[in-house]
Amino acid sequence: MEKFTEPKFFRAPTQSRVHCVQVQHDVNSNVTIITSCYGVTWCLSLGDICKPKDHAALFVFGDSLFDVGNNNYINTSADNQANYSPYGETFFNYPTGRFSDGRVLPDFIAEYAKLPLIPPYLFPGNQRYVDGVNFASAGAGALVETHQGLVIDLKTQLSYFRKVSRELKQELGNAETTALLAKAVYLINIGVNDYAISLSENSSNSHTAEKYVEMVVGNLTSVIKGIHEAGGRKFGVLNLPAVGCIPFVKALVNGSKGCVEEASAQAKLHNSVLYVELDKLKKELKGFKYSYKGTWHAVGAGLTEDITAAGVKEQ
Repeated sequence: MEKFTEPKFFRAPTQSRVHCVQVQHDVNSNVTIITSCYGVTWCLSLGDICKPKDHAALFVFGDSLFDVGNNNYINTSADNQANYSPYGETFFNYPTGRFSDGRVLPDFIAEYAKLPLIPPYLFPGNQRYVDGVNFASAGAGALVETHQGLVIDLKTQLSYFRKVSRELKQELGNAETTALLAKAVYLINIGVNDYAISLSENSSNSHTAEKYVEMVVGNLTSVIKGIHEAGGRKFGVLNLPAVGCIPFVKALVNGSKGCVEEASAQAKLHNSVLYVELDKLKKELKGFKYSYKGTWHAVGAGLTEDITAAGVKEQ
């Protein structure tokens, strides 16, 4: 198989202007903490990913927080794409499909792990997966119905991963692929869009909040089981922020000026249910390890304070 040549827009510029990531390592507990410019603190206690000489691959699933350009290659709306200015202007100096002026969280984790930037799965010609690959799609949800036809939903992302697994076996053989997948780390962030769209005025959702959360978390844990069945063992899962305080959610739900409490309440319930389900998986699935980290305080009062300090007022 021809070796994948890293395209221009995956290469870091020689002089970085990004100053929004902090890395701390506790040698006693072997825990690495990465704090990004998104207010997300991730504790990497999964071990192998921090070893530069014998690194672990990184497989990424999720939505716009993790998307590095997959939506550039699907037929979707402009709202679900970031391939225009000002995206990318402070690091890559041009838009790459990331919903950021620079890098996104998986990029920082890859950098610290001495990995190259993990490319989007749909990038034409991308056939080299030994370092991992990114399946995330902006606008995606755990439910297939969330922005259906405009995004790569989580179930489809799993199907792409299974295809990658088969291709790795053809390239490396069964034994080496099994070892690679078991050592790899699987980053997952999903759910914001499921809850945002369920509260929009065009939503056909008739389920109770409890039932809807059960459906979203059920789909997410089903995908985690699918990754485990294919060979994955180490998972990093982000819980949800205060969804009702995210600007696009406030705009979506009748142009709300304040936080949409119903959306945040659903997200809080989601986090509690997912916490319980992940603990169950640890007991049920052989070799299953996970790190469950929070973004709740990244959005909400802290975001409002930052915006106010910058001189921006809500009208």
